[in-house]
Amino acid sequence: MESIRVRQHVGQDGILHLNIPVGLVEREVEVMVIYQPILSYAVVEEEKASTPVSKSLDSLYGICADDLIVIDDLGISESLDDELVGAFD
Repeated sequence: MESIRVRQHVGQDGILHLNIPVGLVEREVEVMVIYQPILSYAVVEEEKASTPVSKSLDSLYGICADDLIVIDDLGISESLDDELVGAFD
C-alpha cells in the first residue's frame, strides 16, 4: 500500500478532480480518499474575530498579577541541582 498526499483546489462545481500518477499500468487498485478543508488566512481571521474574548489568550494576560510570590529566608536548596546531573547530555 502506498500513500500519496496532494493539495488540490475544488472549483465552483464542488467536485474534486484528481490526476495522480501511480506508476501502474493495466492494474486494478483500491483507492481511499480522506479530505480535510484547509482554512485560508481570511477564514482564520474571520473565525478569530468571532471568538469570544473569554476564550482568547488575550483574556489571560495579567490574571496572576495579584498573586504574591513568596521567597523565604532559606533560599534555594543545593540538592535540587543533583537530579539534573546528566539530564542534558
